[in-house]
Amino acid sequence: MTALSILDLVRVTEKTGPREAMDNARDLAIHAEALGFRRFWLAEHHNIRGIASAATSLVISHVAAGTKTIRVGAGGIMLPNHAPLVIAEQFGTLAMLYGDRIDLGLGRAPGTDQLAAQALRRHPASADRFPQDVLELQAFLAEPQPGQAIVAVPGAGTEIPLWILGSTTFGARLAAELGLPYAFASHFAPDALDMALYTYRSHFKPSKQLAEPYAMVGVNVIAADADAEAQRLATSQQMAFTDIFRNARGLGKPPIDDIDSYWTRAEKFEVSRMLECSVVGSPETVRAGLELLIKRTRADELMIVSDIFDHATRLRSFDLVAAVAKPLIAAG
Repeated sequence: MTALSILDLVRVTEKTGPREAMDNARDLAIHAEALGFRRFWLAEHHNIRGIASAATSLVISHVAAGTKTIRVGAGGIMLPNHAPLVIAEQFGTLAMLYGDRIDLGLGRAPGTDQLAAQALRRHPASADRFPQDVLELQAFLAEPQPGQAIVAVPGAGTEIPLWILGSTTFGARLAAELGLPYAFASHFAPDALDMALYTYRSHFKPSKQLAEPYAMVGVNVIAADADAEAQRLATSQQMAFTDIFRNARGLGKPPIDDIDSYWTRAEKFEVSRMLECSVVGSPETVRAGLELLIKRTRADELMIVSDIFDHATRLRSFDLVAAVAKPLIAAG
């Protein structure tokens, strides 16, 4: 069976501010918990008006405080932006507050533009230290060694599950070498999906955390009662990706009837390529699409992104997904 989880963008739209976006994320997590989804992740982004999860650990705490059983975590923390000790302390604090249901996914991209990366005091070569930083963080979360001079308080001994996130084979090889679960960002960068999964599984080395490879695959899913309705809802995400190419990221936009009136042919080609790993349509279409993706990837877990403008409509989309995917959802 394949577990289903959610990655939430904490989307700020033309009708919601950052606080409402965070409250909507919490409400969605409560909804997802009732539906049986396994985990609810939030990602670190900076200097993007339409995303309110820059202080990722704080938003995780807001979501975790409203839920009881669903795993909550980062998908992910962009580790080169931070000292590993600080992340160990932040997530150690989350573990103290919410127990054994906190996840920590790690990426090496800045999660922002170059100017904001500089404002974060990120060194241009910091991504090159990503493997060492992961090991350092892992050590801070482990039981302290005799004579250890620097201890994460809280954090030491929590052994919070670490994940490696990626969109290339680099992350796949690192996750395999360290024996960590691997999450591939196919919801926006699907090109290397098959090769990355092959690389991860074929090179995996068992570790204390994980005995066998465990692969998560990101997928955009938008469900509605009819295909045409779902395709219209999907135009909000299509416009958001088009705006990325225009260097004009803004607030989430309501869906439109004719997406071809918004993007150029070149933009349509690029956005469609980035959003190739998407399942949009009626319950029957969604069921078939998810089954096809699982057959293709043999994913242990799907991480669903559902970038829908209206919050109530998004909740309804997840109702439909859960209904058609009940045979896919693994408990726990």
